[in-house]
Formats: sequence, C-alpha cells, structure tokens
Amino acid sequence: MVSDNDMYDHMNNSIYNFLYDSVVNTYLIEHCDLRPPTSQQYGLVVHSHGDFFGSIAFPAIAELGLRVNKLGKSSCTYEIALFEKGVETVKSVGQLIHVFVDRGTGRPSTSGMNGKLREGLQRLLIEPPQSKL
Repeated sequence: MVSDNDMYDHMNNSIYNFLYDSVVNTYLIEHCDLRPPTSQQYGLVVHSHGDFFGSIAFPAIAELGLRVNKLGKSSCTYEIALFEKGVETVKSVGQLIHVFVDRGTGRPSTSGMNGKLREGLQRLLIEPPQSKL
C-alpha cells in the first residue's frame, strides 16, 4: 500500500506549495495593503511549480526568501527559495504567478493592479542584468 507521503512526494509537494503561497500572501498583506476577503482586487494563482534539491527534517527551522522576477500590468511572477536555517544551500525553489483581478468581475482590470499593490511588489522586483556590451 502506498501512502500519501510516498515516493511521488505528494505530501511534500502540498507542504511546499502551502509554504510558497503563505510567504507570498503574508508579504501582500503586510506590505501591499491587500485584505483578501475585502480588497477590490485579489490574486488568482494561474501557475505554480517547484524544484526540489533537498529536504528539511524536524527540528530544523525553515527560512524562505521571496523576490519578484516579473511585474506585468495585472500579473506578478514570484520566486520563492526554501532554506534550512544555518545551511547555505537552497533546498527548494518555487515559482508562483498571480493575476490580479477585480472582485466584482473576476477579470483583470483594464487599468491593471492598483497603486499600493504595484508599489509593494516593485520593492521585490529583480531587474534583469544590464548587457555588458
């Protein structure tokens, strides 16, 4: 009998996705003035994936890093890194893409995401490296 925490890492994938979603939403609430139940706009996850390089076991402490790799008119591509506290090598890297939609229509606004949301996300935006030519 195969359990949900089997060789396919079903339980592990669920936990990592929960961590990714939690770190993104915590940032949005604390730094972008997002109030999930009442904000005029909210983020729909349209894509997520993760690459796993190692595990973390109790009693280790997980540390998460968050950055924005791309900021569109109504979308945002996040990258999340999972580390074990005190260990330099990354254990997992995930990507999550939000499309911010209007609460009333469930569609992206023609004017894009609101100002406070964009301002907060721009703080984490990693600009592409400049060409050396």
